Amino acid sequence: MQGFGRYLAAALAARFAAEGTSLAVVLLALERTGSAAHGAFVLTAWLAPHVVAAPLTGAAAARTRRPRMFHVGALAGFACAVAALALLLGRAPAALVLAVALLGGSCGPMVTGGMSSLVAGLVPAGPERDRAYAWDASTYNAAAVTAPAAIGLAAALGWVAPAMAVLALAGALAAALAATLPYGAPPHRDAAPDAPGLGAGLAALWRIRELRAITTATTLAFVGIGMLTTTSVLLAARLGSPGAGGMLMTAFAVGALAGSLTLGRITTVDPGRLAHWAMAGTGVALAAAAFAPSVAVGAALFAAAGWCDGPLLTATLRIRSAYAPDAVRTQVFTLGAGLKLTAASVGAALVGFAASAPPQALLAGISALILAAAPLHALIARQRPVPAAAAATAPSEGSATAPTARRTPGGP
Repeated sequence: MQGFGRYLAAALAARFAAEGTSLAVVLLALERTGSAAHGAFVLTAWLAPHVVAAPLTGAAAARTRRPRMFHVGALAGFACAVAALALLLGRAPAALVLAVALLGGSCGPMVTGGMSSLVAGLVPAGPERDRAYAWDASTYNAAAVTAPAAIGLAAALGWVAPAMAVLALAGALAAALAATLPYGAPPHRDAAPDAPGLGAGLAALWRIRELRAITTATTLAFVGIGMLTTTSVLLAARLGSPGAGGMLMTAFAVGALAGSLTLGRITTVDPGRLAHWAMAGTGVALAAAAFAPSVAVGAALFAAAGWCDGPLLTATLRIRSAYAPDAVRTQVFTLGAGLKLTAASVGAALVGFAASAPPQALLAGISALILAAAPLHALIARQRPVPAAAAATAPSEGSATAPTARRTPGGP
């Protein structure tokens, strides 16, 4: 596990910056311009590149002869974009601000899936690696708990811009720590023409049954997850506490952190089965929250939903690691993360159009989407597998063929 502790510190710092920036740009725009809509447009520009940039960054990471420089450069670019937004938002022309947000957002896939793809090179295969992915998943959840709370406190004190500067420093710290990690040997110069092409990761996600199952199911579930933040605010208002929406989401995030550190660390359970039951449990708990008579009861049920959701990310990372061909590993991780973020953005847009509906109905719809993802995963996972040779074949600019996907004992 050489360097894994430094990896966790880098991942936590980077994801803290990412989680905080999503909220900070909206609050900073409101503070400087009086319009939250301006911040919403900047946030859209920040998130939009993820699904487009994911295959590009994944392919570039697989082809580069200097992986350390590539990863460090992506994290440094992310940090610089956060710092630039802190300076420019509400002061510079909107076109310039949106361009900076687009550039910074293009580095986003390396903060999420790109970093997670490094775990396999730091920790040997087996239960030890499965536990490592549980720790990796906990960095997402820890960032989701701490970053919004820190930015919310800074906003209450009128310190949003300084808080964004701190987020930029966190991104810079992540880049510095990433520079100290061990990286695999770069591809040989003669092998460069056969490096996987842009469609190789997408082909692996579709052709390998286990990857197709988890990607399809989590993408559907994240349409619902993307609707959850706005719905929690509406639900709290319906229950008589308009300002308690943040408390509901904090309860969900704390529950997810607890779930990743408890259920997510169980290595004796097949990751496919763990993912299936995580989605089912999350959907049931949120369905119950739709009938909560008070904010306190709703918060308890949101925490239970988060506890069920926590091991889902761990299971997803384990499946990607076990079945992604080595040649397209980073593409698989970045694409999977990009698709989930895009699905969440779609969910956020959908709930915006349906905001006039009763929040209980919206929450019931969210739970239905997440519950539907569980049998969808089971259905795809049980489909007749593609022959191993075909599953491992990945189109490229040359005629590269990815290694056969590895399988773990008892895999889905």
